[in-house]
Order: sequence, then structure tokens, then C-alpha cells
Amino acid sequence: MGYLTATWANSGLEVMAASLSSMILAQGYKFIMALIKERGLNFRRLVQTGGMPSSHSSTVSAMATSVGLIDGFSSVSYAIALSFALVVMYDAAGLRQAAGRMASVLNRISESVYSNHPEQLPERLRELLGHTPFEVFVGALFGISWAFIIHMLL
Repeated sequence: MGYLTATWANSGLEVMAASLSSMILAQGYKFIMALIKERGLNFRRLVQTGGMPSSHSSTVSAMATSVGLIDGFSSVSYAIALSFALVVMYDAAGLRQAAGRMASVLNRISESVYSNHPEQLPERLRELLGHTPFEVFVGALFGISWAFIIHMLL
């Protein structure tokens, strides 16, 4: 454990470890929940966007928190990391959710236009693109908590 602590603790490697493992855990949770609900393996769930919790929020929250723990919460690097995290979370909850609603409308229009020729119906657009504010909040809370755990372990 000494080598790992000496190499990873209080470094960019700690930030990467917290961020990437937070993302993997959030996506893994969604995969396991899909496995339980659907009673079958759905490997697409490992890379799909949307759902509880937001792995985007989890990842960037873990990153920003790790930077704050290492460099200080009044550092320039933390301010940059926090700003980046807020933009990503806003995008996850706002813009991508709006794009998902637009995809839903386009799918309905497409079904209506091609109702007499269903064989020509184009492939449906994915509608679950973004997150609800609650999914973003839970993802952020998980990422922050996970960054503290990683920091304490290293």
C-alpha cells in the first residue's frame, strides 16, 4: 500500500482514479439495475447516457472534489474544475434532456408521416439522452462522496 499511496496520493493520478472509478461505478450501478429490471444482460447500458445516477455528474463532481482536496478549495485549479463540472451538469440536466424531448416529438411526427408506409419508417431517435435534476444531484453527491473515500484511502 505504501507504493500506491506514495505514487497516487495528492497527485493527478488520484484525480483520475476518483473520476474514472466514479464513472465506472455509476455506469455499473445502472447496468446492474437494468439486469434486475429486464432480467437479462443489456451490455448497451454500460455506455448509454441517461438514467439514475448521472455518471457525467458523478465523474466531474469526483474530479472537482479531488482537485479541491489536493490543491485547496480556493485554488485556481479547483475553480476551473468546479466551473467545468457545473457546465457538464447543466448540460446533462438541461440541454440533453431538451434534445431528448425533441427526439420524442420527431419520432411521433415520423410515425404520423409514415403511417401508411411503416416499412419506410426511419430508425427511431433515442429519447433518453439527458437526466432529471434529481439524477444529476444524486450523481454529483455520489461523485463528491467517492472522491472523499478515494482521498482517505490513498
